[in-house]
Amino acid sequence: MADRRQFLHNMVLSTGAYALSGLYVDSHKSSLPANEKEELKDFSQFAKEEDFWTYITQSYTVSPNIINLNNGGVSPSPKMVQDAVTRYNSLTNEGPSYYMWRILDQGREPLRRNLAKLAGCSPEEIAINRNATESLNTVIYGINLAKGDEVIGTKQDYPNMIQAWKQREMRDGIIYKQISFDFPLEDEEEIVSRFEKAVTSKTKVIHITHIINWVGQILPVKKICLMAKKYNIATIVDGAHSFGLMDFKIPELQCDYFGTSLHKFLSAPIGSGMLWVKKEKISSVWPLVCNDKPQSEDIRKFESLGTRSFPIEQGIGEAIHFHNHIGSQRKEDRIRFLKNYWANQVKDIKGVKLHTSLKDNYSCAICGLSIEGKTPAETEQFFFEKYKIHTVSIVWENISCVRITPHVYTRISDLDILVEAIQTLAKK
Repeated sequence: MADRRQFLHNMVLSTGAYALSGLYVDSHKSSLPANEKEELKDFSQFAKEEDFWTYITQSYTVSPNIINLNNGGVSPSPKMVQDAVTRYNSLTNEGPSYYMWRILDQGREPLRRNLAKLAGCSPEEIAINRNATESLNTVIYGINLAKGDEVIGTKQDYPNMIQAWKQREMRDGIIYKQISFDFPLEDEEEIVSRFEKAVTSKTKVIHITHIINWVGQILPVKKICLMAKKYNIATIVDGAHSFGLMDFKIPELQCDYFGTSLHKFLSAPIGSGMLWVKKEKISSVWPLVCNDKPQSEDIRKFESLGTRSFPIEQGIGEAIHFHNHIGSQRKEDRIRFLKNYWANQVKDIKGVKLHTSLKDNYSCAICGLSIEGKTPAETEQFFFEKYKIHTVSIVWENISCVRITPHVYTRISDLDILVEAIQTLAKK
């Protein structure tokens, strides 16, 4: 046990030294002994290895004065990422036009390669931008649709995507159709069937939210996309809450377009995002911001943003390094373990309702909770005023709950306090 703890300690400490080794180094190759490699293949068991996760927690600078369980909106960055952004910002201000355009800007291609490696795709399919709204709006406004063409989405999609499609409907006369789900739902075939029943001969696009941000429901994206292919329908995936959390490669989803925010579960600097477009689709999508070759096949046409924050952009690379040290599958299993840890303790309490499935195929980090006789706002207020637990109340369409979202830095002891808070409020 002592040797194991020392290994875990050294492994985490190496992330700090790793950050200092340069902007564009390859992924660190751990000197992990062969017997330890075999032991750590059991990812689900590793999720409970508190020695390791304690060191991960110490890599963050989260406030000791609040318990932050609203990581579904935006996640904090580990200290190594914060330090990198500070270094790059200081460098930039020594001579902005020189260090931005001639030094930091040269890091975009190595960063693109690192993002592509994480996404499991070609670097020529990755555009770096500021958030999921920007990446998905690029596609929503950029694909060629004619008056009368139909787009299928859901009422549980993210508001900025819904409003973008409604704006396109008002501007171009397309038909935007929304189906609605009652979550939690533990039947993938029913979900696919609901989308398929909405398809007509005029349907051109299906918009799919990978993880519903309100309650954390995971949709069977691959099955929906394969269904859409039968009808020659394009698919756009909102992966804001899945990328950097779940262990998958984007091409595996069989979609045509994928947008995400990197400042959520990847813990990249706030204000960073990514767009993936299947190579053969790039030329047919117009950039959101002007470009001198708007119909080119170059993914970089989607990066014509003018002056941007180069320090934030380059800080993404450090977040990827940190993520790779943990490992995608270990990270997913740990965060799901944390969600299940508190949820399983309260699910049978009288007056408590979970709005999220606890089965692995249907949820990971996010879980919705409501308490009988209390509005979401009242529950959120009680959690913070009495226990300093930061959550967010959700009232959207047919969803009314408090959203609770742990992250890799969340302590078991913090979740014990959450359980106590839920038990106390339920008794009231």
